[in-house]
Amino acid sequence: MKQLLTVFSLCLCLAAGAQNKPTIAIIPEPVSLKTGTGTFTLPRNVIVHAPLHTEMKEVLGVLRQRMARSTGSTITLNNALPNPVISFLLNKTADKKLGNEGYRLSVTTKGITIKANQPAGLYYGVQTMMQLFPKEIESTTQVGNIAWTAPVTEITDYPRFGWRGLMFDVSRHFFTKSDVKKFIDNMVRYKYNLLHLHLTDDEGWRIEIKGLPKLTEVGAWRVNKTGYFGTFSPPAPDEPKDYGGFYTQDDIRELVQYAKERFVNIMPEIDVPGHSLAAVVSYPELSCTEGADKYRVRSGEEIMDWSKGNPPTALVDNTLCPANEKVYDFLDKVMTQVAELFPFEYIHVGGDECPKNFWQKSDQIKALMQREGLKTMDEVQAYFEKRLEKIVLSKGKKFLGWDEILEGGIAPSAAVMSWQGMKGGIHAAKMGHEVVMSPTTYAYLDYMQGDQIIEPRIYASLRLNKTYEFEPAPDSVDARFIKGGQANLWTEQVYNMRHAEYMTWPRGFAIAETVWSPKEKKNWDRFFTKVENHFGRLNMAEIKYAPSVYDPIFKSSRTADRQLKIEMETEVKGLDLYYSFDNSFPDNYYPKYAGALVPPKDAVMLKVISYKGKQPVGRMIAMPISEMAARADRVRR
Repeated sequence: MKQLLTVFSLCLCLAAGAQNKPTIAIIPEPVSLKTGTGTFTLPRNVIVHAPLHTEMKEVLGVLRQRMARSTGSTITLNNALPNPVISFLLNKTADKKLGNEGYRLSVTTKGITIKANQPAGLYYGVQTMMQLFPKEIESTTQVGNIAWTAPVTEITDYPRFGWRGLMFDVSRHFFTKSDVKKFIDNMVRYKYNLLHLHLTDDEGWRIEIKGLPKLTEVGAWRVNKTGYFGTFSPPAPDEPKDYGGFYTQDDIRELVQYAKERFVNIMPEIDVPGHSLAAVVSYPELSCTEGADKYRVRSGEEIMDWSKGNPPTALVDNTLCPANEKVYDFLDKVMTQVAELFPFEYIHVGGDECPKNFWQKSDQIKALMQREGLKTMDEVQAYFEKRLEKIVLSKGKKFLGWDEILEGGIAPSAAVMSWQGMKGGIHAAKMGHEVVMSPTTYAYLDYMQGDQIIEPRIYASLRLNKTYEFEPAPDSVDARFIKGGQANLWTEQVYNMRHAEYMTWPRGFAIAETVWSPKEKKNWDRFFTKVENHFGRLNMAEIKYAPSVYDPIFKSSRTADRQLKIEMETEVKGLDLYYSFDNSFPDNYYPKYAGALVPPKDAVMLKVISYKGKQPVGRMIAMPISEMAARADRVRR
């Protein structure tokens, strides 16, 4: 009996040990991770050893701002004291495996050491180190009664791609300098290193250009509208144009420096020749079309007919005129100043969704075509892109555009950002052009993440599990030409920073893991376990995210006798769905979904909530039966 009790006690101890073992949930997944026995406990007084290097400011800043704030520990840099708690070491002889951004992280019971070839690697090592501590370390205020422990671990890590980007559209809705800084702070947690700023569009010109004051005096402002962007009524003449804003050149310098300190490059985009209504309103002489002086900066009213696909048919001419020499003088002045403000090697020039129906009617364009031997409107745009390329190159920058620049003949040294699926990027890479993959198929963060009944409605959906399937370097191309990948947050339907966060996370986790981690390390089930861990971290950091992954996926159809049939599935494993048809609010005491449902004859609403075990994890979804019927009938037709 005594022996049985001993065995029983041992089993209880082992079980308790297994339950108490820290969960390691690092996003993006490291190249190599080995766990040991025991934990390191962060003391109240943290002595740090670090190289005296100008770029160490933000490496140490993570400790002082994030770690000290939540733990209450004091962080002291003192290379003279022995036995440091945290050591940062720059390799005297480069570790070729690590490159410029890789690191080695060692956690023992006595302390933490991070080694790298460059400060950038130390910075990314700190981001990983923070993820080894309890989620409360991300708190914006001090947290008590927490054991600040990290598991004994050895990590070797370096990125798969050098281009790990997020695009932030600050034109459709203006985001302040502080908003952009917060966006940078959030993205570096997950080792992104490129912020693509979409600075100009039909809805606003957001960067000061000296000598062209109307771009920001006129082009940066519009009538404020709220609702579903793209469906607004045209602004009345007496409505105030007081919504918008722009960045001064000093603002840009400040943002560039802020990003640089966090090992992020900022790439500017000046979107031309389409998407240029704000510029045309500011300087109507840049247009091919008479009457452009009557145009206004778009507030969200319909200005394009998309019924025939891309390119659209323009209802107003939002293009710069390729046949007008004033356009190239304008672009030379813009690119000169943009090149001076942004140290990054590329300038993104847009080139997408350029309508050509106004060009077709222009005598200037017809004369240009005859003079240059151009046969199609695509060749007219190619003429424009090649002239613009020469301007960009003359400023010491590389030329990058959306994949439409492939149409009509690509400029010789142009790089391509492939958004219309992967096809354009594959074609460009096979031609020997550098490519960044950012396809709508996987990487458009403005798309709905769940059912349109609860998400802000837009024309397409992209769920987390689909985003995680992104592979920037297909087997059919030479991977040398694939610089990397990025996700794009267009903001037509994004009105504020909290919603920008909601749209970015958790899909931003999936892209981060895709562009950093080894291809063979990706695993959806393992990844989602980590995502749930990071939901808790984002809660502590007060960063908003979408819980859409927990919501049911609805499917409706008609039976042979025309009854409505509703089916539901979940994006992730381990969820139970509970539902009601009687207008009450279901919980886990209600019927559990087990198969196709036929609504009661007079039911008007299906309410559903998802549970994981006994805990609700999804939102209460109220799905009108009429909506399900309409979807079934659309499919049937």
